[in-house]
Amino acid sequence: MHHNARRTAVRTLVCAAVPMLLVAGCSGGSGEDDSPKPSPSASTSSAPPSPAPVKFTTLPDPCKTLSKKTVRDVVPEAKETGKNLGSKDTDGYGTCLWSGLDGYQYRALTVSLRRFDSDVTLGSGSERAAEYAGQQVAAISQEKGNKKVKDTPVDGIGDQATSVAFETEKKNGKKSEDYREQRIVALTGNVVVTVDYEGAGFETAGTPSAKDIREGAEKAAKDAVKSIG
Repeated sequence: MHHNARRTAVRTLVCAAVPMLLVAGCSGGSGEDDSPKPSPSASTSSAPPSPAPVKFTTLPDPCKTLSKKTVRDVVPEAKETGKNLGSKDTDGYGTCLWSGLDGYQYRALTVSLRRFDSDVTLGSGSERAAEYAGQQVAAISQEKGNKKVKDTPVDGIGDQATSVAFETEKKNGKKSEDYREQRIVALTGNVVVTVDYEGAGFETAGTPSAKDIREGAEKAAKDAVKSIG
């Protein structure tokens, strides 16, 4: 006890000898926490991440994606207006169908548009669109009944495009007809354009050539991609 009393007395004398501004530093334990306080910015939680901006926020009417000349060239005898297959989400998805029979030569064309928004958990709109485009290409080879499937890259259509050629057989009443088909999947920004074009020769008419079907599909795909903006 004697030594403790001496230490307290010495401490009191030292504190009395320094300027008043330093007296607080001599306190023997006021109970206050002298540790640094975090700045307001450090204590505030960071704002949640925002979705990445997308290139396209709307879609055109799918039945207005092709010029009248393209419709006449690719689907003879078809109604130029096409048939809108409908969608409740017109800014996210849309499909239009043109079909025509010129003599015994049958042609059908569909243009499908699919737009993706960015999502912080699923990825940017362009990333999601690229994933969907890959699925559209793969779906052809996964479909039973599709024969001689061959896919190749196509230049000059959107940011990137893939063309898939194949053949299939469809029943027409009691008869079966051979169809030659082409799918082109084009990616432009956060939008995927899928063009499906098919042709068949009924009765004594021959099956259209692979070249004609491919060129018709590519012509329609170029129109459709251009219409996106």
